[in-house]
Formats: sequence, structure tokens, C-alpha cells
Amino acid sequence: MEQKFDYAKAIAELEQIAEKVENPETKLDDIDALVVRSRELLKQCRDYLRTVKDKIDSLDKD
Repeated sequence: MEQKFDYAKAIAELEQIAEKVENPETKLDDIDALVVRSRELLKQCRDYLRTVKDKIDSLDKD
């Protein structure tokens, strides 16, 4: 079963990642993993927003 995407949760995770990356105590190896995760989240957010926009656009056509 596919899990429904939670946009708000993804944004919250991105904010946490930003805080960790900005923290001078975060190790470079950890930053690399955080950057990879943030790319995944950003792609999911963009895909979600495109889907929502398409749904709204289709409603406007009716």
C-alpha cells in the first residue's frame, strides 16, 4: 500500500535539515547525507505541488 505524501511533514523535515546543516558541529559526512535527503524531499514536494496545480487547473476548465 502506497503511503500518502504529507507535504507539511516534508517541509518540517527540510527545516530540521537546514538547522543541522547550519550547525557548525555537524560533520561533513552527515551534511552530505542531509543534502541527499533534502533533494529527495524537494523532488517529492515539487511533484506534489504540480499534482495539486494540475487538479486546480482541471477544475478551472469545468
